Amino acid sequence: MLKKKIAVFLDRDGTVSEEVSYISDPNMLRLIPRAAEAIRLINESGLMAVVVTNQSGIARGYFTEHVLKKIHKKMELLLKAEGAHLNGIYYCPHHPEVGLPEYVLDCDCRKPRTGMIDAAAKDLNIDVGGSYVVGDKIIDIELAHKAGASGILVMTGYGREELKSLTNERKVWPDHIADDLYDAVKWILRQEGRE
Repeated sequence: MLKKKIAVFLDRDGTVSEEVSYISDPNMLRLIPRAAEAIRLINESGLMAVVVTNQSGIARGYFTEHVLKKIHKKMELLLKAEGAHLNGIYYCPHHPEVGLPEYVLDCDCRKPRTGMIDAAAKDLNIDVGGSYVVGDKIIDIELAHKAGASGILVMTGYGREELKSLTNERKVWPDHIADDLYDAVKWILRQEGRE
């Protein structure tokens, strides 16, 4: 039996790429500074880098799955240019209430539900309990906790606004708060003794 791997599950918009409302064209995608370097550190450490992203713009008809694949190809090319790569990209095209009929679905893959992580764990032999979720929204932290992973909130994208909304009533606290993906990865590598 192959030993299960530890993964860093990455939100896309606001964590790896700049937050732009509904990226609908590959030319709109820009990496956040130091994001590629952070993913390269994940690669070099032997951990897995897996993007998990809600993309309800598909359900809303703003872009198609075909266009999303082109956007993700651009992201992979930008990362490759800086010596980094992703082990997988998982996305949820659904919305529970609005959009094109074939995509209106109260699914298991839309964060904070764990469907994307469950699929990645099966496909890539991942130890979810030993893994990490990094994102700029509270739903990323909720996802981490529901999956049994550690959750890290970054201050890029919506991170600062989301941090302000945390209250004792929310009962969702990040395991760590980082300035950006690079700082989050440095913290993860310290936890893993791989720095």
